[in-house]
Amino acid sequence: MTKRSAPSPRIPLRRPSASITSSRSLYGHVVHELGRRIIEGGIKPGELLPREELLAEELRVSRTALREGMKVLSAKGLVESRPKVGTRVRDARAWHQLDADILAWRCELMPTEDFVRKLADMREVIEPSAAAAAAKYRTYEQLQSIEQAYAAMEAAIDLDEWTDADLAFHEAVLSATNNELMVSLFSVIESALATFFALSARTARNFKDALPLHGEVLDAIRRSEPDAARRAMLAMVEESRTNMQKASSARG
Repeated sequence: MTKRSAPSPRIPLRRPSASITSSRSLYGHVVHELGRRIIEGGIKPGELLPREELLAEELRVSRTALREGMKVLSAKGLVESRPKVGTRVRDARAWHQLDADILAWRCELMPTEDFVRKLADMREVIEPSAAAAAAKYRTYEQLQSIEQAYAAMEAAIDLDEWTDADLAFHEAVLSATNNELMVSLFSVIESALATFFALSARTARNFKDALPLHGEVLDAIRRSEPDAARRAMLAMVEESRTNMQKASSARG
């Protein structure tokens, strides 16, 4: 039976804060250029960056902007500076892998099969449990938000519209858990998921192939059936994993 009461206030979804590279500042340019080079392997772990004056000239920025950019890269775990030695790229294990910029760069550069597996594994941990919680705790208004996102997926006429609606669907499900800890965890990887959804849909025969599984999740949440919601979401994640693995293999 549909719940029409609101047992707890709706927890608004938090969009990830704007990344530093979205800024048009000169040091934002430094962060973006060097960060992407490091992530794609153009500058490998252990390598020293060029001297400050040479790097500033190459990037066409002042030394002040370069230093500010280096502070940001250091905070992301990508580089470390030592007196009389210089600035060196750190091992990938030290990188802050859930940083919004690092996730975005990995997706821009086409995620590797290993990255796809790890992201799918993370989704498998978070999303089925979130769907089950949404089936238990969602309010009537939150159910409407999920239904609206599903309707937008049905109405999508191109991949961009589909991806936006798909992301809105998953965000609405997370919001319906009424668990701010789960919402915060999911929002960290939102930038990567947008790319994940788009590539998965592009690899499928038709970008709407996943619509029936989304419908099953919605129906289970509507009926307040946690186990059914969990199973449907798990099936959806596995289908996305398969599509992304096909995309990675095709690129290889």
